[in-house]
Amino acid sequence: MEEKINSVIEKVKESSSIKSEDKEAIMLKLEEWREEEDAISDVNNHFEQFWIDLEPIFAELGWI
Repeated sequence: MEEKINSVIEKVKESSSIKSEDKEAIMLKLEEWREEEDAISDVNNHFEQFWIDLEPIFAELGWI
């Protein structure tokens, strides 16, 4: 898990499309997640909640 997060950290550092202030916030969260065993679960829960919130909107638009 830590290896995957390290890989993401390197990609974020190298990215030219992410604003520097956003990079700092992302890096802080990634560093926090690197220490946690259940970090992927946390990310998964965030995306699951995101989908639950947006699915009705997409359905109303006829996209799903």
